[in-house]
Formats: sequence, C-alpha cells, structure tokens
Amino acid sequence: MVKKGSTYRCGECGYEAPKWVGRCPECQAWGTIEERGDARPAIARVAAGAPSAPARPIGEVDVETARAKPTGVSELDRVLGGGFVPGAVILLAGEPGVGKSTLLLEVAYQWAATAGRALYVTGEESAGQVRLRAERTGNVHDEMFLAAESDLSAILGHVDAVKPGVLIVDSVQTMASPQVEGAPGGVTQVRAVTSGLVALAKERGLPIVLVGHVTKDGSVAGPRVLEHLVDVVLQFEGDKHSTLRMLRGIKNRFGAADEIGCFELVEEGIVGVPDPSGLFLSHTAEPVAGTAVTVTMEGKRPLLGEVQALVSATQSPQPRRAVSGLDSARVAMVLAVVEKRANIKVGDKDVYVATVGGMKITEPGIDLAVVLALISSARDTPLSPKLVAMGEVGLSGEVRRVPSVGRRLAEAARLGFTYALVPPDSGKIPPGIRVLEVPDVGSALNAAKHAR
Repeated sequence: MVKKGSTYRCGECGYEAPKWVGRCPECQAWGTIEERGDARPAIARVAAGAPSAPARPIGEVDVETARAKPTGVSELDRVLGGGFVPGAVILLAGEPGVGKSTLLLEVAYQWAATAGRALYVTGEESAGQVRLRAERTGNVHDEMFLAAESDLSAILGHVDAVKPGVLIVDSVQTMASPQVEGAPGGVTQVRAVTSGLVALAKERGLPIVLVGHVTKDGSVAGPRVLEHLVDVVLQFEGDKHSTLRMLRGIKNRFGAADEIGCFELVEEGIVGVPDPSGLFLSHTAEPVAGTAVTVTMEGKRPLLGEVQALVSATQSPQPRRAVSGLDSARVAMVLAVVEKRANIKVGDKDVYVATVGGMKITEPGIDLAVVLALISSARDTPLSPKLVAMGEVGLSGEVRRVPSVGRRLAEAARLGFTYALVPPDSGKIPPGIRVLEVPDVGSALNAAKHAR
C-alpha cells in the first residue's frame, strides 16, 4: 500500500519535506527541493523470521577477528585507534588539492609492503595519472593493484579477482550503481554506492576507505545518511599556503572521535609529524610585544600554539577587526573584557589577532593567552619567552578552569617553558615548571610582569 500524494526531497542532503520550499530546512541550500512522486509506503507489520545466528552472551563473542591492524602510517593509526578494523568503512573527506589521494597512496604502499595486497580504485583520474604520482612519491609496490573504474559492479569484480586486504575508492561521488537511476554524485547514487560497499565490507571483513568531497562550507558533500552508514569519518584539513596537514576524527566507532594526526606535505609525498608543537611557534632572537604562548588540546594530544596580536592607532572612524585561526566572536568578547576589566582602551584602535603556522584553535582555553597578547601589544611590553598561559576568561574577568591542565603543563615543560599561568584549583602539577594560579585578568597581568 502506498500513501497518495507527492513527497519533496533535497538533492543535497536527502531531507524530505511534505511540500515544496525554496530553501532546505536541513542543509540551508537554495533551490534543491525536488518533487519525487508518491510518498513512501506505509509501515506494514513484519513477521518474525529465523535469525542468521543465535544470540550469545557478550562475553563469549570472539574479538580477535575485530582487532585493528596497523596501516604502517603511524599518524593515521593514532586517529583510527590502532589501524584498520576488518569490515570497517572509513570516509576521508577534504577540500580539493589538500592531499587526500597522496595520503591514501602512501597508505596503500605501506599496507602492501607490510600486510598484503591493496586495491586502489580511482574514478577521477586515469590509471596512468595515478601511476605517475605514485612514482613521484616513491609509492610503487608489486602488491599494489590499481584500477580506473566508476561502476560499482566493476569494483566488485576487481575485488573478486584481486582479493585485496584493503580497498580504497577515490572517490565515492564519482561511482555509480547500474541498478539505480541518477547521475554519479547525486543523493540516490551516493546512498546506493555507499550501501553496496558497506555490505561488501561487512560480508568479507574487508576494510574500505572512501574518499569524499566537501561542500564550500567544509562539510561532507552528499546526503547526511552517508556519515551514518560508515564506521569512521575523517576530515583532512590544511591551508593551501602551508605544508602542514591535519587529519581529524569526526566519528569513530572503534576509538576516540576527537584525535588528530599531523602530516607534512613535501616534494617526495606526505610524511607524518609525530611532534608538531614546534611548528606553531615563531622563533625570534628577542621577545616581541603582542605574542603569547598557550597549550591547546586536540583530542588527547597537547599542542603548543602562539597567539599574536597587533593593536595600532587608526584614523578611520570605524576601526578594523581582523582575526585569523581563531573564533572571531570569541575574540570580540575577549576584547570587551580587556577594555572593561583591564581598563585598556581599544575601541578606537585597529586590532589584528592571529595564530602562527596556520593553526586553528576553537577551544575557550586560549582566552587568557589572547588577553595577554592584546594587552602586551597595547602597552608595547613583551612577555617572557618562557611563559605559557591557559584558561577560559568569563565576562566578569574571572579565569575558569580548563580540562587536562597537567598534560598541557607537561608538554610545555618538555619544550623548555618554565612559567605557566593557570586557573585556580587546576589539579596536580608536573615537575619542571613553576605554576602561578590567577583567579582573574588583573592577577594574570601582575603575574605576567614577574614571570621572567
């Protein structure tokens, strides 16, 4: 039985609406709602069927078949939680040119060199183009198999012939299923191709990596159900003007979903950066006013970052505010706190705030470093180069606690910092660093003067 009437579906995210609207309520895209004919079938009763296998106590389930196997790329293993889990489907998304294909060629090579066969299927390039890139980066191995296909049934045929230990599909938006109508990259095709590959992965215990495109706002392109179908969603990020690349875990059914991996894009390919803290600090002979060092947490990894601020006089009736690498709304709030609680007048001055090395920081734990950098620039007084600051700043000027203070301080001490400004009651302090607890912005300014 089918309900009478039509349904309307968004061509971008798959959202279904009872009537036509100009803008999708789910993804906010304009002009993507299309009529899809009759509505979905009514829900019917389902009769009980024979289970494929009897249910067992959870303690008797064999976990050895689901153990993660290292990929050979340590930074990727960190984000995945140990490596590829048999039957896992991983979605790797990122902007064009960020290095997704280069990273996966490295993964295929390392897997072929250490674990077994790897099958790389490309739908965006010819096999010759991929071979040229593999030669340039030194990722050619006899156990690496390459196919240029855009048909799902052909991919299944290649899997039967090659019998790989890992399958890489670049990209899911270029693949099409012959059983489903629609152009490759459309909502229907993406859903059908992903469902077919997920079924293949679960049936054969084959880990599959899917490359996904992103929209102009940085989110994964295609229907939202795509992220629900896969087991792991990874975001590959990087500034086109920088060689540093960050691999962030967004969803992970087999490990922590907030880990990051750091890579550097070089002429020979892409290499992991196990200790990236030094990349986000400037190296100057003398202290410079307007800079402050903080420690931010990316998953379980503490990273040192430097905040730079420039407060300068202007003749413009509307002073400029420019922010790079930080949340502009958060910086605007900190500016108001600095003017009200620290009595530093910045309303008639241009203010520029940025991070070093293309680092992007969104957590509120860097508020105190932003305050110190702004006041240091406004007063033209440099801070101690051995000082780090961490803490969330409230509207009343108080400094609030942040998580994992001990781990942050240990990383700062390892890199040679000797003083730290932290919120009160921050827990156990590691050796090798002197800690000054500051309850508010005024106390932080006084403590920073004596930290030399």
